[in-house]
Amino acid sequence: MNLFGIIAHASEGAANTAQQAANGAEGATLGAMLTSFLPLIIIVVIFYFLLIRPQRKRDKETKAMLESLKVGDKIVTIGGICGKIVKIKDTFVFVETGNIGTEAEKCVIKMERDSVKSVEKKVTN
Repeated sequence: MNLFGIIAHASEGAANTAQQAANGAEGATLGAMLTSFLPLIIIVVIFYFLLIRPQRKRDKETKAMLESLKVGDKIVTIGGICGKIVKIKDTFVFVETGNIGTEAEKCVIKMERDSVKSVEKKVTN
């Protein structure tokens, strides 16, 4: 064989090997992409079940509690004020604070309904 034949034969083999590697690389890139995105997908699922879902549940419970407020309920506000609801208007509640026994120490405060943190005692009709 001459030198040019050896070079041509070698370049054909290299071209065939490169073609096979390219075909294999296309399949490998799809698999590599899936394995590289798998941890990201797992993290999103974990965040949903540990953070997002419980927060939505708490938000629903808080909304239901705020909608079920009634006159006479004993409440605690976000600011720590304890009192009894004496009047409710649309988005406001009027809270009576102070000692129950003495009229001079009582005070009525107008607050946003959203400022109620919890209901200590519900009124039973």
